[in-house]
Amino acid sequence: MKPPRRWAIVFALLAAFVLGTLILAGTGADPISAYTAIITGAFGPDGFPGTLEYAVPVVGMAVALAVPLRAGMVNLGGEGQLVLGAITGTVLGLTSPLPAVPTVILALLGGALAGAAYAALAAFFENRLGVPLLVSTLLLSYPAMSFASYLVRFPLADAGSSLPQSERLPDGVALEVTGTGLALVAATALAYVVIDARAPIGYEIRMTGLGARFAAYAGISRPRLTLRVLATSGGLAGLVGAIMVLGFPHRFIDGALITPTYTWIGLLAALLAGANPLGTVVAAFFFAALTNGGFEAERVTQAPRELTAVLQAVIIIFLASATGLLNRRKAGVR
Repeated sequence: MKPPRRWAIVFALLAAFVLGTLILAGTGADPISAYTAIITGAFGPDGFPGTLEYAVPVVGMAVALAVPLRAGMVNLGGEGQLVLGAITGTVLGLTSPLPAVPTVILALLGGALAGAAYAALAAFFENRLGVPLLVSTLLLSYPAMSFASYLVRFPLADAGSSLPQSERLPDGVALEVTGTGLALVAATALAYVVIDARAPIGYEIRMTGLGARFAAYAGISRPRLTLRVLATSGGLAGLVGAIMVLGFPHRFIDGALITPTYTWIGLLAALLAGANPLGTVVAAFFFAALTNGGFEAERVTQAPRELTAVLQAVIIIFLASATGLLNRRKAGVR
């Protein structure tokens, strides 16, 4: 997948800024105060910790979804893989007989493996049965989310709570999202940068994204590559899910990983950057800051925080219009 040109990104950002200003003025809010509040809420001393906490799952999911996107493949099943990784981490965290630290490691590995195996199923459907990844990854999300919802409402339900949530993980079976979690996500992003630039598999992914037919002529096996990138993507999504469930409040809450739309914001970031490794991380952090800053803007100016979602959508729409980003059949997007 070719990254969009810089002028297209600048154009999309400026267009979103102008349209956002018009919307704010139309609702009676002061645009300057609103934008100031967004910046303060995102990067001020009180808001920056929240931005970091929000950026961990968003950047993690952006990297996870950028891997197949780099090869011209779209994984729309991130939510299912995220939830499956989280519920797997929860089960292992609650049932492991090991001490706390090995249990945390086991939960992280288990979450990553669960996400990888589930995403690999979509690759199998495409390679063996011809089901497009767009369809299989999306449809596979729903059974995963329903299964997790069933587990947390019945076998794993917290008997002392009316909320659909699991019991709290044992003492010590936890990690700090903005500490260890942030370090793990940063490590995966760095690995993506290095592998994309230096490793043979990174070359195969980039060549397939730039021209699937040319890559096939060069001897790159499309089915094998599909399996590898989907498993990697799902594994990273599952790892993010395990990180989030090990963080505060140290339990799985039904819907808590879906409602903030980490997956879709991550996908938007990957699209905005054309799946470029560094660009994806920067775009994901930008969207995380924009979303977190939206809460402060709502508090200060009464502008609805949904405005930030509108701005994100406008950026992508203008970017897609300027570059034809979503119309790359010739490049092998499937």
